[in-house]
Amino acid sequence: MDTSIVGVGVGISDRFRTVVEEKAQRVEHLAPRAQRLDVKVTHRAYHNGRMEDETVELTLTGKGPLVRAEAVDGDKFTALDLAVDKLAEQLRRAKEKRLDARDKPRGATFKKENGSLEGIDVQPAPVDVLEAVATGTVPVQPESTEEADYTPVVIRTKQFDAEWMTVEEAVDRMELVGHDFFLFIDARSDHPSVVYRRKGWDYGVISLTTAAPPAADIAS
Repeated sequence: MDTSIVGVGVGISDRFRTVVEEKAQRVEHLAPRAQRLDVKVTHRAYHNGRMEDETVELTLTGKGPLVRAEAVDGDKFTALDLAVDKLAEQLRRAKEKRLDARDKPRGATFKKENGSLEGIDVQPAPVDVLEAVATGTVPVQPESTEEADYTPVVIRTKQFDAEWMTVEEAVDRMELVGHDFFLFIDARSDHPSVVYRRKGWDYGVISLTTAAPPAADIAS
């Protein structure tokens, strides 16, 4: 498995490279089909340099979907340990789900008459969650290369190409990237949708339906 290390605002020492290679052996043991491990280390300083942290991002590529993990700490070696632990846990959980799927095929079906899903432990989103998504009251601040004023809340934006997949595939992908939600296009309905983690192995799904605006609105 190839390993790539990139530093943003921080130098990469030989000692850190040696530790990464040691950690890569552990990852390769858990994912023998993996082909490449990308490690990105980002140094950030906040509030005139009074607060600093190191972010380590891991991206594992191979035959199948990407697997990502990220951790933040004041020391990059500690952040690396935390990120590798997260990545290992995601790989273990994905393996358990594959084994469980062999014993208990999911075979989910979509009921057009009532819009429900059967054969998978996914529940419709609560009304308050749908309202929060629809109103979009949380301000989004795009990433900037310049240091902004310190704030305890940092909201980053990312853009990805749309992917068509089933709800089951979206749940699996969410587990692999280690997020609490995953945005996709439902292959059954062609609607933008998002799956999210509730408790344990319980998940939820939100789908957006689109309709053409009234003719009067278009004319105005």
